[in-house]
Amino acid sequence: MDLVDVLGRDGLLARTLEGFSHRRQQLEMAEAIAAVMAQGGRLIAEAGTGTGKTFAYLVPALLSGQKVIISTGTRNLQDQLFLRDLPRLREAMASPVRAALLKGRANYLCIHRLESTLQDSRGHSRDNLRWLIKVRDWSGLTQRGDISELGDVPEDAAIWPLVTSTGDNCLGQACDAWSKCHLVEARRRAQEADIVVVNHHLLCADFAIKDDGFGELLPGADAFIIDEAHQLPEVASNFFGNTVSTRQLLQLTRDTQTEYHREAGDMPKLLDQLDIVARSARELRLAFGEALRRGSWAEVEAESAASEALDVCLDQLRQLRVLLESIQGRGKGLDSCLARCQTLEGQLHLLISPEEGDQDIRWFETHLQSLRLNRTPLDVAELFQLQMQRHHAAWIFTSATLAVGDSFEHFQRQLGLFDAGTQQWDSPFDYPTQGLWFVPRDMPPPQDPGYPAAVVDQAVPILQASSGRAFLLFTSHRALRQAADLLEDRVTFPLLVQGSAPKAELLESFVDHGNAILLGTASFWEGVDVRGAALSLVMIDKLPFASPGDPVLQARLDAIRRHGGNPFMQHQVPLAAIALKQGAGRLIRDTGDRGVLVMCDPRLLKKGYGQVFLDAMPAFARTRELDQVLAFFD
Repeated sequence: MDLVDVLGRDGLLARTLEGFSHRRQQLEMAEAIAAVMAQGGRLIAEAGTGTGKTFAYLVPALLSGQKVIISTGTRNLQDQLFLRDLPRLREAMASPVRAALLKGRANYLCIHRLESTLQDSRGHSRDNLRWLIKVRDWSGLTQRGDISELGDVPEDAAIWPLVTSTGDNCLGQACDAWSKCHLVEARRRAQEADIVVVNHHLLCADFAIKDDGFGELLPGADAFIIDEAHQLPEVASNFFGNTVSTRQLLQLTRDTQTEYHREAGDMPKLLDQLDIVARSARELRLAFGEALRRGSWAEVEAESAASEALDVCLDQLRQLRVLLESIQGRGKGLDSCLARCQTLEGQLHLLISPEEGDQDIRWFETHLQSLRLNRTPLDVAELFQLQMQRHHAAWIFTSATLAVGDSFEHFQRQLGLFDAGTQQWDSPFDYPTQGLWFVPRDMPPPQDPGYPAAVVDQAVPILQASSGRAFLLFTSHRALRQAADLLEDRVTFPLLVQGSAPKAELLESFVDHGNAILLGTASFWEGVDVRGAALSLVMIDKLPFASPGDPVLQARLDAIRRHGGNPFMQHQVPLAAIALKQGAGRLIRDTGDRGVLVMCDPRLLKKGYGQVFLDAMPAFARTRELDQVLAFFD
C-alpha cells in the first residue's frame, strides 16, 4: 500500500472514510514528508487551512514502519490526534501500528502524594476536601491515572498540585509506589509503541531534563513530526531557561513539613525555619507591589525593597538547606526536599548574581498571589540544534503559519533551521469567493484615545448585517473590556466575553446560540475551529504587534540592534504577520464557509511595512466600502 492508494482520488480513504475528500495539496505534502522520513533530513512544511495536514503526516507515519514521535501545540490537539484521528485512520487502513499518548507528569495521579495528602488533610478548604474524596475514590478505579478522566474535578482545582508530582518533588525510583506509578506505566507504553503523541511542553521538558543528566523521558525515535510548529520557539525558550516562583518556595515548605512529620519529628527548629522561609516568600511577593506586571531585572535592582527581600529569601533558603543537610539520610522524602532546596537556592543565587558573561534574560512577572523570577535564553537556536544533533532522526516541522509571504527565514532563524528544506501548499479553499476582507476608511491611528470607540462604531452595522455570528479579536485585555462595555447597549445579540467563563464553555455557548458575538484576546486567535454559519465575521482591532514593554522581547530586539540589524523588520513585523495569519485563519474552516474579515488598523495600508502583512494573508476579495460588506451578507 502506498500513499496514492490511501490518499488518492479513488484511494482507500475516499472510499471508506465519511467526510473525506481527495486534496492534491494533501497528497503532495504526504509525499514530501514520506521522502524525508525515508532519507533523513529536515523539512519545514506550511500547509494552508483545509489542506488536511494531520492526515498528510499521519498516513506516512503509519506506512513508514518507523518509530515516530508526533508533538502538538496543546494537550487538546494531542487528545484529538490520539482519540479521534489516529483510531479512524488505523481502522480504515487496518493498520497494526501501536500508538501511545504521553503527557507531562502533572497530568498523572501520583500515588505517593495522594497518600501523603490523605494522611495530612489539616487546613484544607471544604472544596479541597470534597475534591480529595473524589480523587481518592477515582484512584481505585483508574487504569491510566490520567487526571483528564476525572471530569467532576475542575482543571484548575487547588487539589491537583497536591496529588500530582513535578520534576522537583518526584522521588523517582526511591518512591515506595514506583512499581504502581501511572507515569512510569505511561512511559513504558510509549517505549513499546510505534507512534507516540506528545506535546511541545513535554518535548522541550525532555530536552531540558536530559541537559541536567536525569535521563530520557521520551523514547528514541526515527522521526519527529512537530505540528503547530510556530509555537515551538516560545515553548523552547521557557524550558531552556529557569524559573523560581514564590509558589515553588511555599510548596517546598509544605512538602518538607509533611515529610518531617512522617520521617523525623524530633527537630522543632526545622519547623520554625520552614515558617520563616514561607513568610519570606510571601514578603517577597509583597515587595514587588500589588500591580500585575512583567519587568526586566533592571527594575528589580532599582527597587531597594525588592532587592532586600530577595536577599532575605535567599539567606533563609540557605539556612533551611543547612538544617536539611544535618538530617540527610533520615528519609527519602526529606532527602528529596533537600535536593529541591539546593536547586532553588542555586537558581535564586544565579538570578541575583549571574556568572560573568551570562547573556540570559532575567525578568519577573507578578500574579495576584505569586511572583515568578525567570531566566530565559537570549537565543534558543544553538540550544535547540544541540538537542536535534543528539537525535539522528528525520525532523518535520509543520503548521498553517510558518512563512511570511514566501519566506521561512523568521522561523528558521528562531530554531537555527537554515539547512532544512522548505515547502508551501496553498489552501484548497476558494478564498476570493468564500471570503471578503474589509479595511475601513477614516479610522484614527491606533494610539488615538478615541480608537476603541471607532472600532465599535465600525462593528455595529456589520454585526447587524451578519446577525451576530462574530469573533471580535483584540490585541489587549484593556481594549477587549472597553469594547465589551461600549457594545453592551448597542447590539441585541448574546455577548460572550473572554474571562467570564472557561474557554471551552464560551466556544460551546457560541455555537449553541448561533448568533452570538465572542470577544477574545490571544487564546482565541489560534487553535479555535468553528465551522459553518455560526461564525461568519472575524473582526480584528489592531495589527498584533507584541508589547514593546515585554522584557524578553526588548532584550532580543536590543541584541538584533547591537548586531547591526533592524529589529522591527527582522523580528516584530514577521512575528505580527504570523499572528495575523492565525487570527484571520479562524474565519474560513471548511469548503462551505463564507464570511467577512475586518481589519480596523489603518497602518495596514498607510505604512510601508503593511505590504508584509498583505503578502502573508489568504487571497480574500478585498474592499474598503462598507456597502459591499453589507451586500455580501445580504
